[in-house]
Amino acid sequence: MPTNGLHQVLKIQFGLVNDTDRYLTAESFGFKVNASAPSLKRKQIWVLEPDPGQGPAVLFRSSHLGRYLSAEEDGRVACEAERPGRDCRFLVLPQPDGRWALQSEPHGRFFGGTEDRLSCFATAVSPAELWTVHLAIHPQAHLLSVSRRRYVHLCPQEDEMAADSNTPWGVDALVTLVFQNRRYCLRACDSRYLRSDGRLVWEPEARARYTLEFKAGKLAFKDCDGRYLAPVGPTGMLRAGRNTRPGKDELFDLEESHPQVVLVAANRRYVSVRQGVNVSANQDEELDHETFLMQTDRETKKCTFYSSTGGYWTLVTHGGIQATATQVSASTMFEVEWRGRRVALKASNGRYVCMKKNGQLAAISDFVGQDEEFVLKLINRPILVLRGLDGFVCHRRGSNQLDTNRSVYDVFHLSFSDGAYQIRGRGGFWRTGSHGSVCSDGERPEDFLFELRERGRLAIRARSGKYLRGGASGLLRADADAPAGFALWEY
Repeated sequence: MPTNGLHQVLKIQFGLVNDTDRYLTAESFGFKVNASAPSLKRKQIWVLEPDPGQGPAVLFRSSHLGRYLSAEEDGRVACEAERPGRDCRFLVLPQPDGRWALQSEPHGRFFGGTEDRLSCFATAVSPAELWTVHLAIHPQAHLLSVSRRRYVHLCPQEDEMAADSNTPWGVDALVTLVFQNRRYCLRACDSRYLRSDGRLVWEPEARARYTLEFKAGKLAFKDCDGRYLAPVGPTGMLRAGRNTRPGKDELFDLEESHPQVVLVAANRRYVSVRQGVNVSANQDEELDHETFLMQTDRETKKCTFYSSTGGYWTLVTHGGIQATATQVSASTMFEVEWRGRRVALKASNGRYVCMKKNGQLAAISDFVGQDEEFVLKLINRPILVLRGLDGFVCHRRGSNQLDTNRSVYDVFHLSFSDGAYQIRGRGGFWRTGSHGSVCSDGERPEDFLFELRERGRLAIRARSGKYLRGGASGLLRADADAPAGFALWEY
């Protein structure tokens, strides 16, 4: 399978939360650090880097400053170093409750404190020197076993999650990381949680919560008994093994989960590659051959469609469309026009893709009619987490409204009908109210249109024609005219 950006390991970004529930913050002014922020925003995001000297120490780099955290011999801390020196090296000491103690490697002292009174001078670990790791990446991803080079996916027949898939294809390869009581749960696409004995359960109970550990840029998941998740046996069933230290078997990569879609043509049949290299609308079932991985180019905003057989859609002679390309090129790029409940696709020859009488797709049309329109359905987000420019979408406490600036997230359930989506939260369905307000207490589903506008970001259009956006008020509203800025959502 060519890479071409299909399998991209996510850069692990996180926040560090102290004992008083405040985030470690790197300030631009004076390169000072404090622990005063109540939520995870740009200044609170850190990146963990390995020691260039290959030792056990790690470096903490501020994501927004690009500078490194350092601790001097007298305990003073700052985030000023443009290049990592001796004082920038820290040892991460995971504690039994899942929190981290950070010890200066050259000076042996521990880093902690509150508000603007941070130092690295403690000789022993107290609650003030303990930090909770809060991932700042979007929590929906694919999980790759480092030792087996296989992807974790839900096996509904065996009622387990297993690392035995060569490719992260279909909805069952989606894993959602849920932050619960300072630990993380692994949630399958059917909304169940993975327990350490390998069972899938409906509630995030204690044995379904794990402490995150990082080793050489990889992730390990430690259960409440100090054992680590690993693929076990010939099937690769995921469960806690016997090891109390993470080796290669216990390490995982998180990879970006690109949207996977199915398309339905005007003949009400699925677009497919089941019968060969020609892309044709000729199937009645929605299976792997009818599922395509859709990637949006960051610059041109054009899209590619990658098939389960290992090829990109590409324009061939006489306007034909075949799933044969192994590399991305101009002929594999398609411009998507969002037309309400339908989409139209324009190929690199400037013509629209249409369905011919025999069902085959070809880019031969100059105008959009019924045969040039398709229903496009996102299949690998049955549960949805949305993040905007200010933070995650989450229910507002004691209200039917939705916040857009939270450092914690709620998981919403997604359903689909004739080109539109319905979104359901804890209190009911999303609905639009007066003056563009969006509430989550609807008794009946309301249709929203999804437009996959940018790589990893979508726009959501309400029945009024306006787009959902965040903004200064921190409330979700349906009053944006264009799908840009605060009206785009990581999903």
